[in-house]
Amino acid sequence: MTKLFDLSGEVAVVIGATGALGGAIAEGLGEAGASVAVVGRNEERGEARVAAIRKKSGNAAFFRADALQRDDLRGASVAIEKLFGPPTILVNAAGGNDPKVTVTGDRSFEQIALADWAANFDLNLAGGVLLPCQEFGPGMLARGRGSIINIASVSAHIPLSRVVTYSAAKAAVLSLSLFLAREWAAKGVRVNTITPGFFPAEQNRKLLFNDDGSPTPRTRSIWGHTPMGRFGEAQELIGAALFLASHKASGFVTGSDIRVDGGFLSQTI
Repeated sequence: MTKLFDLSGEVAVVIGATGALGGAIAEGLGEAGASVAVVGRNEERGEARVAAIRKKSGNAAFFRADALQRDDLRGASVAIEKLFGPPTILVNAAGGNDPKVTVTGDRSFEQIALADWAANFDLNLAGGVLLPCQEFGPGMLARGRGSIINIASVSAHIPLSRVVTYSAAKAAVLSLSLFLAREWAAKGVRVNTITPGFFPAEQNRKLLFNDDGSPTPRTRSIWGHTPMGRFGEAQELIGAALFLASHKASGFVTGSDIRVDGGFLSQTI
């Protein structure tokens, strides 16, 4: 049964692998046998991720690219294919929230500037799905084989307080993923999403923890709404990613969303 999740011979592109969640998925794909293209803006973090994958006997290399720059993605695509061969797996993990579009006591919804809204929305939708799929999708379609995994959010299903732009953009990620799943299914390319629950990372740490490390009221609220009563750990996303990446394990799965949220979206009253 373990052969269902053997990714030997696959080439996985993980955009945003310099971050905590994308990085954990990249390591998991590498450990399963895929050659992993670690794609991101930060070379230091990217090379550290490559080293972590190689330490586990995986094959990986870093490719610098900004997910919002089409020329960067094109350059990375050419370099990846030259080194590893044609990509068969694409994980889109670029994105995040921005304090400038977060509703606080000092900034109301009405005060969010359009330029700031557009920048964060584009980061999560255009950089998080649109441009990478436009770059890497056509090659997969031409070869008749590929798995694309987009990273959504619980806020895509139920808009969370404060992170208004991020929530709206992640809802659009779900919609665009469903569109692509329908359009590309007949050509052998599957498109699915993973919905992470709450995983502490750089982008949300200040919202979740005080300077002394104690949980904020928001953290206590999240834990109270999560049946498992805790935050997720980055490596807990790997299983879902391996399932969706493997054609042997999920060859008839497209347009689906796997929730890795500790039950957050199942909680009501």
